[in-house]
Amino acid sequence: MVQFTAFQGTANLQSSINAADGLGTVSLSSIYAALVVSCIFVPTFLIKRLTVKWTLCVSMLCYAPYIAAQFIPAFYTLVPSGVILGLGAAPMWTSKATYLTQAGSVYAKLTDQAVEGIIVRFFGFFFLAWQTAELWGNLVSSMVFSSGVHSGSAANESSSSTLLSCGANFCMIGGGHHDNTNLHRPPDGEIYEISAIYLACVVVAVLMVALLVDPLSRYGEKQRTTDPSKELTGIQLLSATAYQLKKPNQQLLIPITLWIGMEQAFIGADYTQAYVSCALGIRSIGYVMICFGVVNALCSLLFGSAMKYIGRFPILVMGAALHLGLIVWLLIWRPSADKPMTFFVISGLWGVGDAVWQTQVNGLYGVLFRRNKEAAFSNYRLWESAGFVVAYAYSTHLCARMKLYVMMVVLLIGVGGYVIVEILHIRKTRRLKAIAENPNAAAEAAKQPPEEDDEKDEIDDEIIITHL
Repeated sequence: MVQFTAFQGTANLQSSINAADGLGTVSLSSIYAALVVSCIFVPTFLIKRLTVKWTLCVSMLCYAPYIAAQFIPAFYTLVPSGVILGLGAAPMWTSKATYLTQAGSVYAKLTDQAVEGIIVRFFGFFFLAWQTAELWGNLVSSMVFSSGVHSGSAANESSSSTLLSCGANFCMIGGGHHDNTNLHRPPDGEIYEISAIYLACVVVAVLMVALLVDPLSRYGEKQRTTDPSKELTGIQLLSATAYQLKKPNQQLLIPITLWIGMEQAFIGADYTQAYVSCALGIRSIGYVMICFGVVNALCSLLFGSAMKYIGRFPILVMGAALHLGLIVWLLIWRPSADKPMTFFVISGLWGVGDAVWQTQVNGLYGVLFRRNKEAAFSNYRLWESAGFVVAYAYSTHLCARMKLYVMMVVLLIGVGGYVIVEILHIRKTRRLKAIAENPNAAAEAAKQPPEEDDEKDEIDDEIIITHL
C-alpha cells in the first residue's frame, strides 16, 4: 500500500503533467515494455536465488529512481528509470502472488477449507490494501495542487468550443487541445513537493517489508525444493515462464489478461487526460481517482469473499457487462464541468469492474497452475504488461473514440476465452471427483501421465505451522 501510494499517484499524473511530446505516456510504456522482458527471464530465477521475501525487497527499491526522475522530467531520465522500474516490477508481483498462494494453500489445509476460495479471499484482502494506495497517492497530489497557486485555475476558463474536443473526441494528434488551459502543466514547485513525498513512501515501504514480513520458509517455501532431483537448473528456471505458454488454459487466458492491462492504462492515462483534465483541469485528477481507488478497494474485499458463496463465473460476467456498458457510455457522453459528479460515477464504476478482474483472474491463475505458481504469475504479469504497452503505445496516435473501440473488441475476445477455460475447469473437476469416488477408475488414472494444468501442490503435513 505504501509503495503504490507513490507509484499510483505518480503514474496517474504522467499523461497530464508530462504531456509534452508524449513524455509521460512514453515513460509509462517503457516501464511495461521492460516488465514484459522481465516477466520472461527474471522472476523465477531471482526468487530461487533470493527467496520470496528478499526478492520483494530488492524489487521494490527499483521504483525509487522513477520517482526521483520527476525532479528532472526528460526522456533521458524518465525512460531509463522507467526501464529499471519495469525490470523490478515483475519479480515483485510474482513474489507477492507466490507468497499469497502458498500461504493460502497452507491456511486452507489447516482450517479444512476449499483451497480455491481461500486463495481468492487472500487476493481480495491484498487488493483491498493495494487499492487504498490509489486513495492515499491521489490525496497527496490533490492536497498539494489545491493548496498551491495552480488551484486558482478553474475549469470554466476553457471555452465551450474547446470542451467539445474532450471525451471521445479527444485527439493528441490534432493539436487542438493546446488552447485548453485545463491541460497546462502545474508549477514545478508543486510537482517537486509531491515527488519528495512519494520518494519517502518508497523507502518506508521497503523498510517495512524487510523488518516486518515473515519469510515464506515458515509456510513451506523450502519444503518444495528439498529434493535435489527436482531442482531446476538456471536455464530451466529462465525457460519455465516460456514453457507455461504451451498450456492450453494459459493460452486461452491471454486475451483477458491483456484486457486487464489495457483497462488500467485507460483509466490512469486516457480517462484522466481526455475526460478529467480536459474538462475539469489537472487539479481534479486526484479527487476523481480517489473515488476509483476507494470503490476498487472495497469491491476487492467484497468480491474476494463473495466468490466463496456465489462462485467466480457470475462475478466475472457482471464485471464484463459493467465494463462493456461503461465503454458505450464513454463513447456517447460529452464531458462538461457543469456536471462534475458524472466523472466520479464513471471512475467509481470502473473501479468496481477492475476489482473483479484483479481478484478473480489472479485467483484463477492460482487455482489452475498451483504447482508452477512463479511461472504462471510471471505470465500473468507478462500479458498484463503487454496490455499496458499496447495501450500506451497507441495513446498519442489514436483518438479516444478509437481506443474505446479497440478495448471493446479485446474485452469480448477475452471473455470468450475465459468462458472456455471455466467450462474446461468445471468438466475436469467433475471428472476428477468421479474418479476419486470410483476405486477402479482411480487405479486406472494412476497409470496415466500426470496432467500439467490444474495440478495441486502437495502441501507437506510436516510443514511447521507454529508461526501461522
